[in-house]
Amino acid sequence: MALILENVWKSYPVRGGRRDILKGINAVIERGDAVGILGRNGAGKSTLMRVMSGVESPTEGRVRREMSVSWPLGSGFGLQASLTGADNARFIARIYGQDVRETLDFVQSFSEIGQYFFEPVRTYSAGMMGRLLMGLSFAVKFDCYLVDEIISAGDQRFVQRCQTMLEERLGNASLLMVSHFADHIKQYCRTAVVLRNGLLELYEDIDEGIAVYQSL
Repeated sequence: MALILENVWKSYPVRGGRRDILKGINAVIERGDAVGILGRNGAGKSTLMRVMSGVESPTEGRVRREMSVSWPLGSGFGLQASLTGADNARFIARIYGQDVRETLDFVQSFSEIGQYFFEPVRTYSAGMMGRLLMGLSFAVKFDCYLVDEIISAGDQRFVQRCQTMLEERLGNASLLMVSHFADHIKQYCRTAVVLRNGLLELYEDIDEGIAVYQSL
């Protein structure tokens, strides 16, 4: 099983034409890989994550998902602010073919937002929103997890809980992580890629990859 990118281009319209963000990327992420994605601000790291997850389609090329791939953890992908937290959890359960009752129980327990779980998401504080998003993110067991910056929702106890859950899930799954912090990449990843000029440069030695990124 693998996540395969075949000549993936991604561009967006700008004044006077289009801007290419990803320029013919080819990559294979296999089950069990743990890869840190490094690059300067604006290099296209978050765009790459959205394309890999399926949140956005490539402009050209193809993404083949031979294993289940998460949306970027903690992002608001698919979240409906007019619905309650519980309704959003039901929606996720049905999309991914999970038991609705088990999913509701998990998200409510993990998010620790009390009765707000049954209130419209638009009434949530930023902290409660972050907790709900992490509960929804961990409600589905994926083969490959995408993490766009290390988990930082809630207080330190909740952050540690999220990191512990992520480490448990990674025992049987792949990881692709974007972070500006070398310590986070070294903690979770075994190899690194640097996104530069729309292309990926692979470094099997993670320290070498971090050194190249820091020299940019």
